[in-house]
Amino acid sequence: MALQPWSDARLPPAVAALRAYDPGHDLVAFRARFGSRLVEVGSNENLLGPAPSALAALADPGAAAWRYPDPRGSVLRDALARLHGLDPDAIVLGNGSHELLMRIAQGFAPAGTPVVFSRHAFAVFAIAAAAAGARAVAVPSLPADHPAMPLGHDPEALASACDADTRVLYLANPNNPTGTWFEPAALARLLAAVPSTTLVVVDEAYQEYQPDAAARSALRLLPRYRNLLVTRTFSKAYGLAGLRVGWAAGDPAAIAVLERLRESFNVNGLAQAAAAAALDDDGHIAAERAAADAARPVLAALLAELGVGTLPSRCNFLLADFGATDRAEAVERALGAGGVVARPMAGYGLGRCLRISLPPPARQPALLAALVQTVRAATP
Repeated sequence: MALQPWSDARLPPAVAALRAYDPGHDLVAFRARFGSRLVEVGSNENLLGPAPSALAALADPGAAAWRYPDPRGSVLRDALARLHGLDPDAIVLGNGSHELLMRIAQGFAPAGTPVVFSRHAFAVFAIAAAAAGARAVAVPSLPADHPAMPLGHDPEALASACDADTRVLYLANPNNPTGTWFEPAALARLLAAVPSTTLVVVDEAYQEYQPDAAARSALRLLPRYRNLLVTRTFSKAYGLAGLRVGWAAGDPAAIAVLERLRESFNVNGLAQAAAAAALDDDGHIAAERAAADAARPVLAALLAELGVGTLPSRCNFLLADFGATDRAEAVERALGAGGVVARPMAGYGLGRCLRISLPPPARQPALLAALVQTVRAATP
């Protein structure tokens, strides 16, 4: 029997080796089953929802739905440029930062060339390398018993893993799924240590949750390093995950390459309008950061009382270590049966852990009560 065009043997090797992104759960089915009782703490959406200004921009969707959106996203790019002191030509928009991370590997990492990232880092880094046919190089994270940043990035090891052939180095700061971070001085040393021919990509999806977020951002290093790209998203602190808006900043020549690769009209008109409006609401971002800062220690303290360790985090989630894979799986199943969706971490090589997002304030009591019940039941 002849092989069909979609048979693995007939696909490009890089595509045949790919595995689809795993979202962790069928959230649509959970929502249908539990309705308003569902507590979703697996996807790292923000605690407070979108800014009122962003919602107001969605109030009259007729024109935005009827006409094609601005293909270059000029209004949003100009707003981002003003906010961050950048040239609009140094910015490209994406359908979430996910699209841009994929396009970066496609554009800058030819088949067989090394793409470096940390072992416990955002899953899209490995997917992007595989889709481009590049050679993924996963560098060990700091050890789990590291006194300051367990399972965090090891900047020195990452720099050592890059040589003249390395085309892309992906970082996430703060990092998903660990929540850990590295300081600006460590990033500057890393950039100085890697070859200038290696494109260093710093994904700052959770940057707004850091204290002094602007001062800590890699954006301020762009004038010094032409081989630096920074990706950001409106899906987290801005609360616009459903609209899929991301952006990248870097040397205009590198951005021009990404412009060639991105899909036409990749950010829809409603998303562009809502994101531009959200940038004007500094108070909402400050309130979101404050809500996360208040909720994080409460969740960490409860888990500690239950004998569950957590990693330090500057994100809107905690990585909870249950000590054993079977215990983490038992807790995750029991939570799901009761309408609480946490994120299993086996796909990240962290089977003994669950990633737990900080919920909206109104849902926090339900999450804490469910954790007490399920963790105690799963404890020998």
